[in-house]
Amino acid sequence: MLLPFFQGMSTGGGLIVAIGAQNAFVLSQSVRRNHHLLAALICMAADILLISLGVSGVGTAIAANAVLQSAAAWGGAAFLCWYGISALRSALRPSALTTDRDTARSLRSVVLTTLAVTFLNPHFYLDTLILLGSISAQYPEPARPMFGMGAITASVIWFTLLSLGGQALAPVFARPMAWRVLDTLVGTVMLALATMLVRSQI
Repeated sequence: MLLPFFQGMSTGGGLIVAIGAQNAFVLSQSVRRNHHLLAALICMAADILLISLGVSGVGTAIAANAVLQSAAAWGGAAFLCWYGISALRSALRPSALTTDRDTARSLRSVVLTTLAVTFLNPHFYLDTLILLGSISAQYPEPARPMFGMGAITASVIWFTLLSLGGQALAPVFARPMAWRVLDTLVGTVMLALATMLVRSQI
């Protein structure tokens, strides 16, 4: 029974570790020490929910609905585009690069943004609900929950490391140029993901 667990862990880890909206946002908040643990916990909870639903068979049903897939893609692209442009604008404004200003972001703002980069991103559903759900369907019923638990474990480990690892980088980001690079990277990632979503619908 341990084999499905480790296979789920490796598969889930491969999908979750890829650069995406969630990872970029959690890392940026971790560096800023701005409610980063809560942001990571929200991402973990979302992964646990969607992976569990996917393993239960819900992902297969959703994958068959073209209307839901299209609506999610266009909505996610719009949000990612807005967030990407906002990040690039922050990189151009020296006043936005100070630690005090960044940590002043409200708890409500961080929570809402974390929820948005998670649930408005179609790739989140594709990875957790549909892909992991479809792969788990290849296992017999007793082994399927173990596969899901492995994927969930990978998510918990990754977001824990991501949220805590950013603090180790804090001295580096004491320099304004480092903030510019981070915001530019985040903005570029968001716009690239938005472009991919739009192209998938054209």
